[in-house]
Amino acid sequence: MKNEQQPPLQLKFLGGAGTVTGSKILVKTDNHQVLIDCGLFQGLKELRLLNWRKPPLDVAKLDAVILTHGHLDHCGYLPVLVKYGFKGPIYATKPTRDVTGIILRDSAKIQEEDAQEANRYGYSRHHPAKPLYNERDVERTLPLFETHPQDKWIELNEEMKFCFRNSGHILGSSIVEFECLGRKFVFSGDLGRRHPLLMHPPALLPTADYIILESTYGDKLHSETSPYQEIAEIVNHTFSKGGILVIPSFAVERAQELLLILNTLRQEKSIPPMPIYLDSPMGINVTELYLNYTDWHSLSPAECRTMMHDVHIIRDFELSLHVLDNINPKIIIAGSGMVTGGRVLYYLEKLLGDKKNTVLLAGFQAPGTRGSLLRSGANDIKIHGSYYTVHAEVKQIGSLSAHADQADLLWWLSHFKEAPTRIFLNHGEAQASEELRLKINDTYGWNVAIAKMGATYNLW
Repeated sequence: MKNEQQPPLQLKFLGGAGTVTGSKILVKTDNHQVLIDCGLFQGLKELRLLNWRKPPLDVAKLDAVILTHGHLDHCGYLPVLVKYGFKGPIYATKPTRDVTGIILRDSAKIQEEDAQEANRYGYSRHHPAKPLYNERDVERTLPLFETHPQDKWIELNEEMKFCFRNSGHILGSSIVEFECLGRKFVFSGDLGRRHPLLMHPPALLPTADYIILESTYGDKLHSETSPYQEIAEIVNHTFSKGGILVIPSFAVERAQELLLILNTLRQEKSIPPMPIYLDSPMGINVTELYLNYTDWHSLSPAECRTMMHDVHIIRDFELSLHVLDNINPKIIIAGSGMVTGGRVLYYLEKLLGDKKNTVLLAGFQAPGTRGSLLRSGANDIKIHGSYYTVHAEVKQIGSLSAHADQADLLWWLSHFKEAPTRIFLNHGEAQASEELRLKINDTYGWNVAIAKMGATYNLW
């Protein structure tokens, strides 16, 4: 008598492995394929070039995409997938759908503008330079979304079902609890901290056969200094020099945190009454979402009002050109958070050359990004084909990070009642993932592997 063979079940990491961008995880059986996240590669050129390759999966056989949240490194590749024939569905929470719409439209617009600039000034090797996707591709993608609340199981097919659980990272972000062929997977997505400033803490889950865990800060502990104190010191220092403080900011959560902190400090008279400019169309639109989704964050109505109190809103780039008409001290929050594009580039072109000014990096800076170069003390930065000397002070704070640090990740894992069969670490640089692997192994004795890009893992 023949032994019954168990059906094959595979995980394949198509992105977000050995790096913090391009998150894509394929779950595959003989009959079905589902992609968890569909992110864009950012940072190093060798990674960005991967965005231009043919999708590393058979799009025609893909049943669905499940999004953990709306950051570009988790959703930004969706229009490319659609260009290659994917017809959906894309599962997400309602806030994630709305955040993704804002992010993708802005991404397409920036790509189109960058291609036009490259063609106008001839600094691209491609003739003509073209965007990876355009706004029309985005508008074909958004109708494919199907939204579901957290904590409700959704049947995908006879083999698979999933449930969104709160991850505490950004508005609408979720852990994906996923069952397939009798095995339970937990995809952490980007996991938030134990005590987030704006979000509710991440959900604690009791069991899993396989955990796919991010490791962005797997080798670090966040500063215990209050972000209010850190930012107050930097604002006051810049004001004392008579300079301008420019803060490259992620549009989702980071911009809202900064606005809340700065306005609170102004009201308390802990900083001078410097004008605050929010020059990020995405940041403005996302801030409005906080008023629409009050159950998805921990802010009170009063705090929501404080967040936008007496802030100069810049929607049109033509208005951006006049923000620096006077050189009086001011605070400018502009996208993007890793200085990869967006309005902040215009301000840096104007402000980097003056030592009175300060650039505040308030989030993770992936290797190869301009933000990473600024953090490491680069003497000059290339923007729109030209180099700009860095005389401005560059500061960085870690107290605002929306990612769990090593202690947070170990705390979250401690709530699983039994050892998982295996943990896969992804979404981290090599050192961060390796240090977290060793820490988990030393602390719990669990089986931990570091996911490799392009690798297929046969689970039984």
